[in-house]
Amino acid sequence: MAGGFVSQTPGVRNYNYKLTPKVFVTCFIGAFGGLIFGYDLGISGGVTSMEPFLEKFFPYVHKKMKSAHENEYCRFDSQLLTLFTSSLYVAALVSSLFASTITRVFGRKWSMFLGGFTFFIGSAFNGFAQNIAMLLIGRILLGFGVGFANQSVPVYLSEMAPPNLRGAFNNGFQVAIIFGIVVATIINYFTAQMKGNIGWRISLGLACVPAVMIMIGAVILPDTPNSLIERGFTEEAKEMLQSIRGTSEVDEEFQDLVDASEESKQVKHPWKNILLPRYRPQLIMTCFIPFFQQLTGINVITFYAPVLFQTLGFGSKAALLSAMVTGIIELLCTFVSVFTVDRFGRRVLFLQGGIQMLISQIAIGVMIGVKFGVAGTGNIGKTDANLIVALICIYVAGFAWSWGPLGWLVPSEISPLEIRSAAQAINVAVNMFFTFLVAQLFLTMLCHMKFGLFFFFAVFVFIMTIFIYMLLPETKNVPIEEMNRVWKAHWFWGRFIPDEAVGIGAAEMTHKTV
Repeated sequence: MAGGFVSQTPGVRNYNYKLTPKVFVTCFIGAFGGLIFGYDLGISGGVTSMEPFLEKFFPYVHKKMKSAHENEYCRFDSQLLTLFTSSLYVAALVSSLFASTITRVFGRKWSMFLGGFTFFIGSAFNGFAQNIAMLLIGRILLGFGVGFANQSVPVYLSEMAPPNLRGAFNNGFQVAIIFGIVVATIINYFTAQMKGNIGWRISLGLACVPAVMIMIGAVILPDTPNSLIERGFTEEAKEMLQSIRGTSEVDEEFQDLVDASEESKQVKHPWKNILLPRYRPQLIMTCFIPFFQQLTGINVITFYAPVLFQTLGFGSKAALLSAMVTGIIELLCTFVSVFTVDRFGRRVLFLQGGIQMLISQIAIGVMIGVKFGVAGTGNIGKTDANLIVALICIYVAGFAWSWGPLGWLVPSEISPLEIRSAAQAINVAVNMFFTFLVAQLFLTMLCHMKFGLFFFFAVFVFIMTIFIYMLLPETKNVPIEEMNRVWKAHWFWGRFIPDEAVGIGAAEMTHKTV
């Protein structure tokens, strides 16, 4: 597949490139970084619903779960239980801040390797855990691994992919996350039926498999041209660019990368510079997109799907099966984004997915409210329970082709090189902080807010859809080093971008688009 592309933004360059086997293979392997995050997301909720696990580490929760007269909304409410899940995300938040420096100084691939290595050690701690302390140490190590991988992988994919396919290749990261979730739910389904303490140990210990995959992948992957230039390997960078673009005619793109690198070297303090007005669009987006992504409520489903389905009256086996079905649907629908994001653009998927999630969340809240009321002591029939599962699947589908993949894609592609590592670190840190809050507080919020919790998340879905409609310009087909032209052409952000940032004069600015 050869040729350039047509951009919707005036003045954006057209580069020569082909879709080469090398760029396909490197991006495919690079996307493995999402497996460790996805596996953990899928495994933790299933493990916390397994009775042998609860009996060993959380006997109070197990006794409470067995109570025949317990308020359905509060069956699993325990801060210690949620700390098992959420501690990982505090560690990921902290590690992402260090990871930005390692990613910049040593390259994207070695940051990925370090993430896989620490995740491997954490999986061993969890698999052999004998007490709460070992569990939490393992979770913290897993969190460090997730922080490094989430910081480096989206940037790696965005820098390696050709501009007109950047969305599809970057969405491979989200595909890997969802694939990890699906694999984890399938494993949980079978290990939950094992006797004794062996089932949950297998579930937690098998996290070492995706960790080894990302370590091996990081060793064999080449580094990106952007990273090579940034670290002074100019000739190697040009050879790499020619290799992944499938042509020797890369002078224009290569020069843009060199110019961007030279400009970035003038920035001695990227953490300070990202606060400058000229980077205001990137700062706002890298803060608010991950914030809104977590306040969609998706991790209520991802973390606690088996727990949530048991709350709705499903048996343990049926709850795990339902969680597996929703995971498979999320995986299939993520491919919708892969095949449409570079054709229809980011905004269309963001807006359509937001509307779909909003409607389904309101419907879920209404049905749970009608069946359980405020007291949480009602019963739900099989037909109604299946309808709620169907609504959850519709909600998950909307997230899977919009805020799921785009929440990682857009922040990774919009920042110039001089602040890219810092911006991605902020993206990951904000994502992990609010993931932690949701994971830590959800069961307590469910206990106190009851069915109103779904309306709570629906309000945020409404706000974030308006946010995208008003403030996010379309970024499809735009080379990553030419992104400032998109912000300059925007009706609101254009005031923050100086003319010299896009190399255009006053005459060209008269053609600015809204």
